[in-house]
Amino acid sequence: MKQQAEFLPTVQALVQCYQAFEAYSAADIRAQGLTPPQFDIVATLGNTAGMTATELGEKTLITKGTLTGVVDRLADRGWVERTAHDSDRRCQIIRLTPAGEALFARVFPAHMAHLAACFTGTSAAEHKRVQTALRALEQVFRKETA
Repeated sequence: MKQQAEFLPTVQALVQCYQAFEAYSAADIRAQGLTPPQFDIVATLGNTAGMTATELGEKTLITKGTLTGVVDRLADRGWVERTAHDSDRRCQIIRLTPAGEALFARVFPAHMAHLAACFTGTSAAEHKRVQTALRALEQVFRKETA
């Protein structure tokens, strides 16, 4: 029971931190007229020549079933398009349209500035300390799932 008492506050702090981040981030994304999954796709496709749905799913936090619907809605708004893959006709490439590139150029820097505001006054050393702690915790989970 002692071991459980030691790790449970860490898990709670991790979850609470993630929830707070998500709430702060999502509010800004919604204010820009997007849902968080839509922003995730636009941000991931920005500055790329596009990618397959499989690649897009691997680089975002969106499940395959949800990904199709989100891409459909972005396509309906004229922000993404699906084109044939050069070498594999079973695959399609999803890429931003010119309107999608303009959207990316507007919303991505604005959202990064919104997030940066949270870190005003945080020193480089503090960033490094937090990154080191988070990466160490990540490795604990990766080791357990390997």
